[in-house]
Amino acid sequence: MIDSNDIAGARRRIAPYVRRTPVLALEAGGLPGLAVPVTLKLELLQRTGSFKLRGAMNRILCAEVPAAGIVAASGGNHGAAVAAAAQVLGFPARIFVPRSSPEAKVARIRGYGAEVIVGGATYAEARAAAEACAGETGALDVPAFDHPLVVAGQGTAALELLEDAAVDTLLVAVGGGGLAAGCAATLRPRGARVVGVETSGTACWHAALEAGAPVDVDVSGLAVDSLGARSVGAVPFAVLRAAGAGSAVVSDDDVRAAQRALWEGCRVAAEPGGAAALAALLSGAYRAVPGERVGVMVSGANLDPGTVR
Repeated sequence: MIDSNDIAGARRRIAPYVRRTPVLALEAGGLPGLAVPVTLKLELLQRTGSFKLRGAMNRILCAEVPAAGIVAASGGNHGAAVAAAAQVLGFPARIFVPRSSPEAKVARIRGYGAEVIVGGATYAEARAAAEACAGETGALDVPAFDHPLVVAGQGTAALELLEDAAVDTLLVAVGGGGLAAGCAATLRPRGARVVGVETSGTACWHAALEAGAPVDVDVSGLAVDSLGARSVGAVPFAVLRAAGAGSAVVSDDDVRAAQRALWEGCRVAAEPGGAAALAALLSGAYRAVPGERVGVMVSGANLDPGTVR
């Protein structure tokens, strides 16, 4: 299990390498469909364009990296984070991505100097290839979400949020669950909770809650490149379940509407996965009770800006 000491340690460790991202307070009606005040944590302004740098950097800084360097699998955002961390720390990196990864994300990974191997139809296939590579070469494997150090690193985003705003509930998009679990571990001792938000095509956390354990689901749809893990990670699942995290499921149309609302109302361009948590609030998939202080993690911005309209 991940506790507050793990997250505080991660924060000290990664502080020289990550950006403290700002919050934006919006009043009720501040966006179309926004019925309650909300605090947005703008983690899409993080270096590499997503929260992923936090967990990747924490994992790498806690390891002895071999001569073979670092290997990871990613739909895009985690790959960019690992590549950037490896570049800063002076290690070679090899990133496996599925064919579904957007070219904008693949180009971003290459831009940080990593070798990119494109293959397989899904993240799960890219992950299997990365694990095989790590086994053959001895390279350090940096999982996208299913590792205690990765989860602890992601939790530092919620730690920052709590220093800037009071929240009772934090809506967080779920792919493999690393960010949501890190946030849940941060919030639970303070009496607040996380609600994990997924699209109907990427609802592995919702399925795990119903089954009582991680299960494989078919993945598809608008946010598959960032939320397309077939199964929530074992570590994130344990943390989320212990913290009593909730679940909300939105449609692709809800996500598109949230992207447009962020752009029109705030001039913030979020990728689909980055806007999914807000979609739950705007669509009514999550309904706040009177007086509830709601936060939303806006988690990623690696997209072609022309797609937000």
